[in-house]
Amino acid sequence: MSAFKGMIKRIDDKTAKIVIVGIGYVGLPLAMSFSEDDFQVYGLDVRDETVENLKKGISHINDIPNERLKKSVDLGLFVPTTDKSIIADADAIFICVPTPFTKNKTPDVSYIEDASINIAKYLKKGHIVILESTTYPGTTVELVKPILEKSGLKAGTDFTLVFSPERVDPGNDEYSIENTPKVVGGITPEGTDIARRLYGAVVGKDNVVTVSSPTIAEMVKLLENTFRSVNIALIFELATLCHRMNINIWEVIDAAATKPFGFMPFYPGPGVGGHCIPVDPFYLAWKAREFDFSTKFIELAAETNIRMPDWIMGRIFDLLNRESKVVKNSKILVLGVTFKKNINDSRNSPSFRIMELLLHHGADISYSDPYVPEIIVGEWHDDYNPLLANPVGLKSCELTAEFLGKQDMVILIVDHDVFDYKLIVDQSQLIFDTKNATKRLGAKPGNVYLL
Repeated sequence: MSAFKGMIKRIDDKTAKIVIVGIGYVGLPLAMSFSEDDFQVYGLDVRDETVENLKKGISHINDIPNERLKKSVDLGLFVPTTDKSIIADADAIFICVPTPFTKNKTPDVSYIEDASINIAKYLKKGHIVILESTTYPGTTVELVKPILEKSGLKAGTDFTLVFSPERVDPGNDEYSIENTPKVVGGITPEGTDIARRLYGAVVGKDNVVTVSSPTIAEMVKLLENTFRSVNIALIFELATLCHRMNINIWEVIDAAATKPFGFMPFYPGPGVGGHCIPVDPFYLAWKAREFDFSTKFIELAAETNIRMPDWIMGRIFDLLNRESKVVKNSKILVLGVTFKKNINDSRNSPSFRIMELLLHHGADISYSDPYVPEIIVGEWHDDYNPLLANPVGLKSCELTAEFLGKQDMVILIVDHDVFDYKLIVDQSQLIFDTKNATKRLGAKPGNVYLL
């Protein structure tokens, strides 16, 4: 008899217990989706403060309002915890932990490794383990599987193992977990089918796409994000060319986007941010070297994206020079520090690199972002060596006419909808708009310079 027969029944009648390891930007939305579909969900995290806040119904993710979280917590369907032993009582275990890269741009899979080691301690027959963390092709089979099998149980026979790439898009009001197709690939057809049933409960069985292996599913995620990285890099390069040619890149893109086939618009900006686009191409390039293969095109795109903040700095120098000013001691206000508009996620935001460069050159900087009340610029961590000798703490400033008028330059990095663009344009001396956000005001004001 299959070790998974009982679990299949529990999935179908929604009595299966779910543990999600890592309750961040991927794990928390996943936990909400399953708990709201009447599954018992446990959110396992190592951060005591995060767990305590979640227990009180306080969300750290913009896409999950406190009211939504509190409802699942109050019903007892979502239980945040730091107790790893809860894994033993689970039917399905999801791994949703971070996968950053090192300062040498090599994969850091230590979080996946630690999660797998903890799961192995409590692994039982009939368990399904699903890795959702974005990683290089082969991680599920080459890293996770051997660690789990140290429990003495055999993958595919005693427990099953699946990779399903997360497709969370923070701040996207149109697409959520519930209406975005889910790709699943297991080490056995039976494991793939179990995952299909499980995800099908929240996204619909017809919205689950099965592939032949975890490695295929891992490559799917990297293809999705590398596609974006390459196209963003193309637009970044064209933007710098258009600037030199005195051509408005925004008008070019808008006109090209009227073509109903064969073109997809991408837009320039100050750089790339978030967890995926700055990281995933390097995961793929690193793995490719194992096969004596050089991903020159992909790596060039990633390098182009990383260099964009440096080009932005060149523009800042030039614009201030036109006003007979220099960066040193100039009052410069940065608008927006998140990696995209209308969210509170500032991971890998190009704003931090730009502010660090400004501080390095002696600017008197400040920032305003209603989603991020405090930041630290130039903070050292495992995958980043800052230019600054000491990190600088800053608090978000209120945008008033008086405050704006005192700034030598305002740099618009993130086009949050809540910004009062008329106030900003009317009261600022000089604006460098890297997102074409001032377009909504109509004709381009004389004090605004576009990317």
